[in-house]
Amino acid sequence: MSAPLHFTLGALLEDVARRFPARDALVYPDRGLRLSYRQFDDLTDRVARGLLALGIGKGEHVAIWATNVPQWPILQFATAKIGAVLVTINTNYKSSELEYVLRQSDATTLFLVQGFKDTDYVQTLYQVVPALESATPGSLADPRLPFLKHAIFLGHPAPAGMLAYAALEKLGEQVAAAELARVKASLQEHEVINIQYTSGTTGFPKGVMLTHHNLVNNGFHIGECMKFTEKDRLCIPVPFFHCFGCVLGVLACVSHGAAMVPVETFNPEAVLKTIEAEKCTAVHGVPTMFIAELEHPAFRKYDLSSLRTGIMAGSPCPIEVMKRVIRDMHCSEITITYGQTESSPGITMTRTDDPIELRVASVGRAMPDVEVKIVDIETGTSLPPGKQGELCTRGYHVMKGYYQMAEETAKAIDADGWLHTGDLAVMDENGYFKITGRIKQMIIRGGENIYPREIEEFLYTHPKVADVQVYGVPDRKYGEQVMAAVKLKDGIVCTEEEIREFCRGRIANYKNPYYVKFVTEYPMTASGKIQKFKLREMAIEELGLEEAAAIKTA
Repeated sequence: MSAPLHFTLGALLEDVARRFPARDALVYPDRGLRLSYRQFDDLTDRVARGLLALGIGKGEHVAIWATNVPQWPILQFATAKIGAVLVTINTNYKSSELEYVLRQSDATTLFLVQGFKDTDYVQTLYQVVPALESATPGSLADPRLPFLKHAIFLGHPAPAGMLAYAALEKLGEQVAAAELARVKASLQEHEVINIQYTSGTTGFPKGVMLTHHNLVNNGFHIGECMKFTEKDRLCIPVPFFHCFGCVLGVLACVSHGAAMVPVETFNPEAVLKTIEAEKCTAVHGVPTMFIAELEHPAFRKYDLSSLRTGIMAGSPCPIEVMKRVIRDMHCSEITITYGQTESSPGITMTRTDDPIELRVASVGRAMPDVEVKIVDIETGTSLPPGKQGELCTRGYHVMKGYYQMAEETAKAIDADGWLHTGDLAVMDENGYFKITGRIKQMIIRGGENIYPREIEEFLYTHPKVADVQVYGVPDRKYGEQVMAAVKLKDGIVCTEEEIREFCRGRIANYKNPYYVKFVTEYPMTASGKIQKFKLREMAIEELGLEEAAAIKTA
């Protein structure tokens, strides 16, 4: 195949299933599950017919709140085959975030597992939609979420008000294959097929609308940059709800007929065990995942000699970690990818034959069929190599826009089609890019993007808080941690633990302030703007984080 590809997601899978019918498509060694591409394609057809039987149609929004269970990639393709839009929900979300996404996305259906870590998804959903518990499956009516009709449980038995996933497959028997074929024939590659939520500077998550064309081609090029073939086997411990999992993982594999070998929830030894058991040739992860694998006490007992490549992304990679991944994990062709959800996500990437220095000092060069430029922040004019400015990108990979947020879309994508990333970068003479900072004050903690404004908006609802500024401070393990500088209302007393407890269970744990500082004033510019960089500098000194800061900026 040559790019650009003109497939819908479903047509891509069908093409690969024709070419590599007997090759492993989806493998869960711990579950004893092994599907060939022919079996995987057939199964997604059956589930697609089940969705049609439920009355779910083209353009309808279907949400999934689940860890890397087998049903996740099955639903990724089943929904695509009927033109339903898959809305991915962060597994770390709590009640207020779940309610926001379900409402803002106009989701009619939610697929969910029992829970993850300290969150019981079923009970959380009952809190958000109290009418569900006494509803007949499929007939939910709640004024707070007027679009939501179905809750489908990815397990057995189904809790009250929910339909079991197994029943969905059974329902598919009521729909003729010819009906599914008719729906498939109506689909267009430039139609939106996926909405992923990314935190925004407005304080509220924005639904990034991505098309078949965006996703198929980005996944294909990611695989090409890793030199994937049908003989590759990718261990995927990164979450599917991120583009890292469902595009850089799933679609990089499917576009090349390679095997997907997911790990349901990240555990360093489970990753090592999976790589050895399935002779994986590639593995993905953020730097903290690779560090956890390398430092696991049982690391030496696993045979990782089958590894060749993979992607390390999400935050800067320390050179010593990269050296160990290459030497001790045998990933001689490990790559670095940079991007964001709005770009499907890959923008730049190192190549398998780039020297190690480039793989840690840069985020690579532009991916195929992608334009990248550096512009002056004030004037918008293009800058030459060596000059710092905002990284902008244009091409097939740029999102359709933010769902029901036209103004935000216009701010992100200019009249000439350039996506403004909000990241500061420098390009060298050879076209390799280095990310040097962020215009939008985003915090990256262990690969999770955190926008301070979202947490600030939430903390403003605390009855004792008059004002709050949230910013990132350096951290040896996660790259950055969240810190909140809080101004209390006059005459009010509050503790750090009260602030943390207010967040607990209501926003994702990784957004919960790790450090809380009570202040009476903020450092300001002459024009009255708060200087977050000074708050950060003060925190580094007060908390003794100079060493972590040196690692972060090296």
